[in-house]
Amino acid sequence: MEKAKKRQFGIIATIVLAAVIVLGLMWATATAKQNEAHQDTLARVEKLGRIVWGVKADTKLFGLMNTKTGKPEGFDIDIAKALTVQISKQTGVPMSAEFVPVSASSKMQLIKNTNIDGSVSTMTITPEREKIIDFTNQYFDAGQSILVKKDSGINSVKDMNDSKYTIIVVVGTTAATEIAKFAPKAKVLAVQDYATGMQALKSGQGQAMSTDNAILYGFATENPDYHIAGGTFTHGPYGIAFDNNQKPMIREANKALAKIKENGVYNQLVKKWFSDVPGLDWHSLEAK
Repeated sequence: MEKAKKRQFGIIATIVLAAVIVLGLMWATATAKQNEAHQDTLARVEKLGRIVWGVKADTKLFGLMNTKTGKPEGFDIDIAKALTVQISKQTGVPMSAEFVPVSASSKMQLIKNTNIDGSVSTMTITPEREKIIDFTNQYFDAGQSILVKKDSGINSVKDMNDSKYTIIVVVGTTAATEIAKFAPKAKVLAVQDYATGMQALKSGQGQAMSTDNAILYGFATENPDYHIAGGTFTHGPYGIAFDNNQKPMIREANKALAKIKENGVYNQLVKKWFSDVPGLDWHSLEAK
C-alpha cells in the first residue's frame, strides 16, 4: 500500500514537473516573440501610426520649451517633423510626430526602455554610444567650444589649462572627456542641464561653460556679455539615435534625411534657426 502511494506520488510529481516545464517553455517562447516585436522600432511606429521623438527642451535654437504653447520648438523638433513626414511617404503608412523632453543623461535610457522611439537631441556620435544605441548618418556638423565672459581675458580652451580655472559641463555629454584632453589642469563642474550651467557661469562658479558650439551660440544670443572664445577644438557631428539592431528604422531614417537635404527642406530649416545668430556663418551649415 505504501509503495503504491509512493508510486502514485511520483507519477503526479512527474506530471506536474512536466507541466511546469511545458508552461515555462510556452512562456519563454511567447516572451521572446513579444520582445522581438517590442524591439522592432519600425514595426512599432507603423502599427501605432506615430513616432515618439526625444527632444531637448532647454537648448535654444535646437529644442526649447515655448512657455505659451507648452511645446518644445527648435531645429531638432523641425527636423523630427520633416523626417516623420518623409518616412510616412516612404513606408506608405500615415504617421504623426510626438515629442518627449529628454536630458543629456536620460535620453539613452529612454530609448532602451522604448519610452521614446528615437531621439533628435543634439546627440554626438561616439564609439562608446554606438555600443549601446545606433545612429543615423550625421544630421548636423558640430564641434566643442567654450563660452566665456567677454572681459575674461580667456581667448581659447588652452588658456584654461590651469587649476585656478573651472569649466562647467553638463552630465551625460562628451564635454568633460574632451576638456580633460585640452585643459587637463582645469577643474570641472558637472551640472544637470544647460540652463543650470549658464546660471553657474553667471554666478561665478566657473569661468567657462563648454559644450557644442551651436548650443553655445544660443546662450550667446541671450547673454550679450558672453561670447565663444577660440572657435571649435573638436569635431562632434550629431546623429539621430535609435535602439541598437534597428536596421529597418535606421534605413528609413537615413533615406528620409537624404531626401530632406536633397529637396531643400533641410536648408530651409538651417536658415530659419541660424541665420540671425551673431557671429555664425549659417551658410556653412547648409547641405551641399
